[in-house]
Amino acid sequence: MVESEKTKHTCLRLEISGADPIFVKGTWHNSHFDISVTDGSSSWICNATEEEVAERAAQWDQPVSEYLELAEQYLGFQQSNSVYGFSDALEGSKRLSWTFEKEGTKLEWRWKCKPSHDSKKITVGILDFLMEANIRLSEEVVNKTRSFEKMKCEAERCLTQGEKLCDEKTEFENATYAKFLSVLNSKKAKLRALRDKDDSVRAVAEEESTDKAESFDSGRSDNEQSEEEASKKASSSKARGRKRAVRS
Repeated sequence: MVESEKTKHTCLRLEISGADPIFVKGTWHNSHFDISVTDGSSSWICNATEEEVAERAAQWDQPVSEYLELAEQYLGFQQSNSVYGFSDALEGSKRLSWTFEKEGTKLEWRWKCKPSHDSKKITVGILDFLMEANIRLSEEVVNKTRSFEKMKCEAERCLTQGEKLCDEKTEFENATYAKFLSVLNSKKAKLRALRDKDDSVRAVAEEESTDKAESFDSGRSDNEQSEEEASKKASSSKARGRKRAVRS
């Protein structure tokens, strides 16, 4: 299965110690890469073929993909721990170099860049790429800003809705508690009224029972008094009868 071709583009404003900055534009393929360099007035190019890349990778005991990935890393973004160089070579060429560490050893990669036959075209191409990248970056910033503002509005809306729901929940709980207290107090009042009514009925019954008992005791006392008076009368009559008999 043939691996699909993937192309990446990078553009680096490279700061070099003791020299003016240069712009390095890279086009990265699966097995090779192309480099365009300009200092604003002159330009150079390096078209690394598949054979050259494979040979360099073999020299460093690396797969081609790993070699290209590392080269893109150092020529796509300036690494603070690397020493870059862009020195003169024969016939107007330049030697682009950068250092890196591998297993504690400091190594250097170098690629020869030849003078471009059309410096203006190369320089304009790099500037156009930078302008397009800047436009894309600006659009991305705008889109992210809009997305952030949208998320912010959504968050504020959710926060407001949450506060509203919280207030409604509190209001509902207070209303429910007040209703519960009202029902409870009503039940208590009814129970109190029933208890008072029951106490009143019980008091009336006890009072009626006491009145009946007193009436019964009074009636019995009257009867006993009548019987006693009747007995006394009878005794008195018998005594008078005996006296008459003695006189006769």
